[in-house]
Amino acid sequence: MGHRPGTSCVEIVPLFAGLSPQQQDEVGGFAHPIRRSRGELIHRPGEDVSDLLVVHRGRVAISHLAANGQDRLIRVLEAGEFAGESAFVTGSRPEHTATALTDVELCGFDHRDLRALVAQYPDIAVRMLHAVVSRLEETDKMVAEQSTADVEARLVGYLLDLPSHQVDGRITVRLPLARKDIASLLGTTPETLSRRLTGLARAGLLSVHGRDVVITDPTGLAARV
Repeated sequence: MGHRPGTSCVEIVPLFAGLSPQQQDEVGGFAHPIRRSRGELIHRPGEDVSDLLVVHRGRVAISHLAANGQDRLIRVLEAGEFAGESAFVTGSRPEHTATALTDVELCGFDHRDLRALVAQYPDIAVRMLHAVVSRLEETDKMVAEQSTADVEARLVGYLLDLPSHQVDGRITVRLPLARKDIASLLGTTPETLSRRLTGLARAGLLSVHGRDVVITDPTGLAARV
């Protein structure tokens, strides 16, 4: 996975955005490619993971096994996002499971190499801190919503946060995950999620076409949050 313009994971990661092209070339020399097929495990909780993992292509599910034995989706990493920063900072082993949601290509940075890069380019550490703080804020928001809002309100908030586009003059969002994964992310069951989507459709607020959701009444839908 050489560092060719437009192809290197280093170029698409905000973590390295403050570096010059020459510096990105240097950083790219430390990256080693990791490939996993859809559904394949990347790491389990408690494994000795000594890499910062950057998603180059595809999507990675980060999940946590709850005390009741249910595997709960925590977040989905897209291209340019990373995992393993906690292990880098504290030396602790991961508490979460990382699984390939699609065929994925990752860039791995050995912690020893990353420490040398951070020492040489402190901006990397600052950007890593910003990313971690942003992730914590998103987690706090999710926890607050799940403790105060019902499933419908959480679903509506999720839909309104998705990127939207105009199709035939109508606002459309595309579900980025399977319904079972969205249900896990929202702290509910696939059956309940389907019932809530059906209820919103019957109320004339949206219509569902596979993974495409057409928002027919944006104001009315927002009022359900």
